[in-house]
Amino acid sequence: MNKIMSAYLITIAGVGLLAVGLYFIKTIEDLQGMAGALPYICVGLGCGIFGHGMGEIILRHAMNHHSEAAKQLEIDKNDERNLAIANRAKGKAYDMMVFLFGALLLALGLMGLDLTMLLLIVFVYVFIVMYCTYYRFKYDKEM
Repeated sequence: MNKIMSAYLITIAGVGLLAVGLYFIKTIEDLQGMAGALPYICVGLGCGIFGHGMGEIILRHAMNHHSEAAKQLEIDKNDERNLAIANRAKGKAYDMMVFLFGALLLALGLMGLDLTMLLLIVFVYVFIVMYCTYYRFKYDKEM
């Protein structure tokens, strides 16, 4: 399936998810717990998926009608300087995320969050740190 068709399908799925979420928000009144949050999660995911699909459709349309802009976009996307800047920004964001995520874990633990939720967040945090460590060793051996 080509990329433009998948973008249309993603957009339609986003609109459908948004519509289902709005329908459940308007019709069901007394849901408790996770079931009460599910329609709002559907609305949020629907909006995000719709935005992603529409962005892809608009980008493809612009690239088809403006070939010089498409060539410049391809050059900018593959430029070594832009790739180095993007990788450096990701590195800075990761460094900040590790400290903020650790502080958030400490705060949630002191607030008495449910143990299963806290352990789930801790496992995700440890997974991210181990993922970074794995690639650090892998790239260290390569270079």
